[in-house]
Amino acid sequence: MEGGGASAHASRTAEEVFRDLRGRRAGMIKALTTDVEKFYKLCDPEKENLCLYGYPNETWEVTLPAEEVPPEIPEPALGINFARDGMNEKDWLALVAVHSDSWLLSVAFYFGARFGFDKETRKRLFSMINNLPTIFEVVTGVAKKQAKDKTPNSSSKSNKPSSKVQSRAEVRLKSKMSAPKDEEGSGDDDAEEEEDEHDNTLCGTCGTNDGKDEFWICCDNCEKWYHGKCVKITPARAEHIKQYKCPDCTNNKRTRV
Repeated sequence: MEGGGASAHASRTAEEVFRDLRGRRAGMIKALTTDVEKFYKLCDPEKENLCLYGYPNETWEVTLPAEEVPPEIPEPALGINFARDGMNEKDWLALVAVHSDSWLLSVAFYFGARFGFDKETRKRLFSMINNLPTIFEVVTGVAKKQAKDKTPNSSSKSNKPSSKVQSRAEVRLKSKMSAPKDEEGSGDDDAEEEEDEHDNTLCGTCGTNDGKDEFWICCDNCEKWYHGKCVKITPARAEHIKQYKCPDCTNNKRTRV
């Protein structure tokens, strides 16, 4: 499968396709970690559409997409170099990593289709792939964190946030759920008012206050609250954001410029 020539092989096993993917994955991880300076320089935005390729021999290459149509195997994300200077370097590398993960899956299951894998063989292939950390997880450091802290979702004490953004979101959740209702005394009215205030807080995108137990994030500029899913921010991504600006504040800034 060197170079992707599926047609040259009558049949291959799921284990052989997995070894192909693992080699390509290793090469792409090198590009985005140990060889990152070289990779960054090669992704010149002034050049034409560039792609990051990983090869079964654990090497990588930044080059133009294949000229043949249709290509011999699925092509990786096109034009990764154009976004380089318009993003924070870590965010850009994370974006390339996500697209690289998608490409590896598409190549593996392309081979699966070409080699006639049945349902059980495809399931075995995916299981082997799923046991590997994704390139995104390796590049962003999530893989190391997951290895150190494997805890169930119900263990609230061990899920302490490690960033300002996630801390504020967790406070948001706590304040929605923990206001006392049945205690007697002068604090009753204040607690009920605070609870009502949080219950009336609406998401700045969808305009609802559904999902009290879901992840919320607060804009550091306008101080509006948003469902993480509405602004496409996950708890894992929030850990890497020092100061969050909602889409409205971001767009307003661009308009002024």
